[in-house]
Amino acid sequence: MIDIDCYAYSNHLKTVHPSEKSLFAMLTMVICITSPTIITPLIILILMAGAIVLKAGIPTRVFMKLLVIPFSFLLISVLTIAFSISTNPSGFWLAQNVNGFVIGIRYPELIKAVHLFFKSLGAISCLYFLALTTPITELITILHKIKVPYIITELMALIYRFIFVFLDTAGTIRRAQSSRLGYISMRSSYRSLSQLFSALLGKVFLKSRELYDAMSARCYTGEIKVLTKKYPVSLKNYFSIVALEIPLILLNLLWR
Repeated sequence: MIDIDCYAYSNHLKTVHPSEKSLFAMLTMVICITSPTIITPLIILILMAGAIVLKAGIPTRVFMKLLVIPFSFLLISVLTIAFSISTNPSGFWLAQNVNGFVIGIRYPELIKAVHLFFKSLGAISCLYFLALTTPITELITILHKIKVPYIITELMALIYRFIFVFLDTAGTIRRAQSSRLGYISMRSSYRSLSQLFSALLGKVFLKSRELYDAMSARCYTGEIKVLTKKYPVSLKNYFSIVALEIPLILLNLLWR
């Protein structure tokens, strides 16, 4: 999370208008989700990887490391779709008999699982492009412009802030435990981990009270105001977005 926030403020696309980056990411994600073919998500995944690594200047290892996070969840999900259990052995492409039940893979379900896997990866890459190139304050400004209620954007800002507070507090407690050999064995690791969670709850609650007191001391009235930069609007970027999205839309229509 800390790396994502750092790159959001220091990437090569930081001077590009956030509306342009948001439009590109959201349109591409919608096209990816509604794609009836596996080709479109693959193209979008490659396109977003190129935009993140080549245009934004994010290191390849960082992008690959971020993709590994949802990879395991997606793999488990698609495996549950690909594998079927039945008492009827007909229609299976690969199958194994276990106590009268047939466990195996049907070809249509395999294709469906692979399609879902790449579609999810393509959509995640769109979100990573937006997260790695656009700070949270600018995203909140865009949401205000499209009339998203303030209560939602304020919750977003506070939750985003407390993610870092949570990580920092957990890291401090873990270092203190490690310095006292709290993780030297499996038994002590479980004990230290349970103590970490219980201590973390109290620490984060105190920090939330301190944050509220600090906001109240600065005349907080129920609305968080942030300063945002003024970015030049580039027609060239809008034409580039249209030039990239139209072929993807046509590809979806042709394959449908």
